[in-house]
Amino acid sequence: MQPLKSRWWEISVLSDRTLEESIFWQLQQFGCQGMASQIQGSLSSPSFSSQLEINAYIPYQKISWLDLSALSIRLKQDATVLSKPLPTLTYKLIWDEDWSSSWKQHWHPQPIGDRLIIYPAWIKVPPEETRQIIRIDPGSAFGTGTHTTTQMSLEALEFRMWGAEKITNFSFADIGCGSGILAIGAMFLGAKQVYAVDTDVLAITAMHHNCELNQITPDKYWVAEGSIQKLMAQISQPVHGFTCNIQANIILPMVPMFSQLIRRDGWGILSGILVDQAPKIMDALHEYGWTVATLWKREQWSCLTIRFDN
Repeated sequence: MQPLKSRWWEISVLSDRTLEESIFWQLQQFGCQGMASQIQGSLSSPSFSSQLEINAYIPYQKISWLDLSALSIRLKQDATVLSKPLPTLTYKLIWDEDWSSSWKQHWHPQPIGDRLIIYPAWIKVPPEETRQIIRIDPGSAFGTGTHTTTQMSLEALEFRMWGAEKITNFSFADIGCGSGILAIGAMFLGAKQVYAVDTDVLAITAMHHNCELNQITPDKYWVAEGSIQKLMAQISQPVHGFTCNIQANIILPMVPMFSQLIRRDGWGILSGILVDQAPKIMDALHEYGWTVATLWKREQWSCLTIRFDN
């Protein structure tokens, strides 16, 4: 099913490369659905620039040019605090067809961990490719595998699901599924049944589409618009593992409900958490009986793997 034709704001930010993560965070907080980045110039060129261009997209109806002006000010404030050159922000209106064209220009195959590789749907896979291929057409949903938090989540998922294919009826849940990358990765890594939710209806359409791209039949997964409450109402028994790659302020109030979702010996993966926000999340997890097994840090982001021991 194709979404209705609509207009989008295409936001372009030109900045110092060291500001990439803070800009991604601000754009995600702003509500952008899909982001891509590319380095300006060639790494081998003597005149190589350390500038980065970040492109992001948000539905036209959600914001005005005044909101975009406020976003520009926030990005410049972040740069000032970090003593970096001020970024420049430009924007324009595009149609859905232009959105798809933009992704094709900026997005390339992305190896993740030891076993997975994300391939844009429009790029032919070479016959010598040995990794497990996840085909993704992001459409208008967040999640392409280029962002640090998605990469850390997939790497942690690969580690936690080692040998899962040998477990009978291994079940998995994804809270905030976006385009479905983590849910699809879990199925390729051994999950027999997957449950997924997202508060953005466009993400539901994108996950259905990406499951079709990866030849995953509908009986293997369930996805619906909603949050953790919708998920818990759907599952007939607790799942073996789950992921939640969204902002810390959304994760925090869900912590008390995680134990109702998971088996006694189950585990979870939490990402989308800035490093300085991790202690608050960890304190809440400990309060409700969770053990933080690992804390991964990459740039400004953290990823927690957690185990329920009570």
